[in-house]
Amino acid sequence: MSLKAGIVGLPNVGKSTLFNAITKKHILAANYPFATIEPNVGVVTVPDTRLDFLANLYNPKSIVPTTFEFIDIAGLVSGASNGEGLGNKFLSHIREVDAIVHVVRCFDDENITHVAGVTDPIRDVEIINTELILADLEIVANRLGKIEKKAETTKDKEAIKEVEVLRKVKENLEKNISLRNVLFDEEEILLLKNFNFITLKKVIYVANVDELSASVDDNEYSLKLKEYAASENSSVIVMCAKLESDLADLQDEEREAFLKDVGIANSGLDKLIFATYDLLDLATFFTSGKDECRAWTFKKGMKAPNCAGIIHSDFERGFIRAEVMSFDDLYEAGSEIKVREKGKVRIEGKDYLMQDGDICYFRFNV
Repeated sequence: MSLKAGIVGLPNVGKSTLFNAITKKHILAANYPFATIEPNVGVVTVPDTRLDFLANLYNPKSIVPTTFEFIDIAGLVSGASNGEGLGNKFLSHIREVDAIVHVVRCFDDENITHVAGVTDPIRDVEIINTELILADLEIVANRLGKIEKKAETTKDKEAIKEVEVLRKVKENLEKNISLRNVLFDEEEILLLKNFNFITLKKVIYVANVDELSASVDDNEYSLKLKEYAASENSSVIVMCAKLESDLADLQDEEREAFLKDVGIANSGLDKLIFATYDLLDLATFFTSGKDECRAWTFKKGMKAPNCAGIIHSDFERGFIRAEVMSFDDLYEAGSEIKVREKGKVRIEGKDYLMQDGDICYFRFNV
């Protein structure tokens, strides 16, 4: 699955510093898929100790972690929805991502100019949210202008339903409510997918704090941001983007020592990767053997044939069954042979719901 998270924020909030940390720490070597892509996209690996265990167990020719892309989306300022700055370019890029990582400045620094004068995380968030709402409103207005007449003259049921849903969208956007905070039923959500509304995308906030605040997890600005995020059921990752960028240049042992010295338990960047992965309701299954150990990303709730199709469309089209063992069973037993001896290798059919940590061998025929 190709997954994309767009990094957004006002100028001088630390967005590009965070992106630089991502690309320095997690950029893939040339033998990985999608290693060479345009400069504003960073392919990151999702840290997973389970894949390390499998690699040590099978000693494969290649190891492929699960990945997704962080896209550095530039140019958002007040008025972006009307084309100010690089607004139109920004909005076209953000419509293509699966989730939004919204970087918010939560530090004071007289050497780094704030575009709005003083640090105020809630004002900054609302500036961007307003631009996104205005952009979505433009789409609604354009479509309603066309579909309302059709619904009125033809009495077409689908057109009438579309008008109803779009009017609901318009009403909420005009109240400054992002669509991700509006309750839609399954039929409405299916219809809304055609429009790729920006404010319907899930958001995670990054409170970019100074190094001292990062060591104690919060400051007055990040606490305000957390309160705001809680009101819309979003989450906040607190980190110091500059510190993360410095950490990305270090080897693993040096990195751990540095984190310990500054009093930080875990890298904020790793927390962000995990949080974004969870935000999209994703999980991981594995394929393992002497040739390759590989992690695959899937959406929770997918069935075995759909997951087989992630590997290759033929696997899904000709799916017969899946041979499955759980990572926990393999870890406990210590070898695949012992898992089989204990009778914990399962044969699953087309209705099997894939579980996080499943290790699979798909049988198919086309």
